[in-house]
Amino acid sequence: QVHLVESGGGLVQAGGSLRLSCFFSGGAFSFRTYAIGWFRQAPGEEREFVAAISGSAGRIQYADSVKGRFTISRDNAKNTVDLQMNTLKPEDTAVYFCAARRVVLVADTPGRYDYWGQGTQVTISS
Repeated sequence: QVHLVESGGGLVQAGGSLRLSCFFSGGAFSFRTYAIGWFRQAPGEEREFVAAISGSAGRIQYADSVKGRFTISRDNAKNTVDLQMNTLKPEDTAVYFCAARRVVLVADTPGRYDYWGQGTQVTISS
């Protein structure tokens, strides 16, 4: 059974940076065969796509709201995917989730992901 654990959340001021990490374990197949996505959910809002990376990291996709500020990367030797978040804004405040899908290609909808972590809280103060 796939297990995803997010870390790195916290409270920072607007304009600051945070780096989130997602650790993958338990998959029956090689980590590089899973695409990984980051999503976020603010109180009272639906879960929304943030970024995704294909199994080989050859394909990366970002939501328009984070382009130029966030960078997703993966280390297939360490089974991790990181999300570097710069120039943070109060509207980035949310619980951030990483998710895995048993397909190498990226996707931007939650329903296309098979496994989810528990999430990590990111709070940006103005």
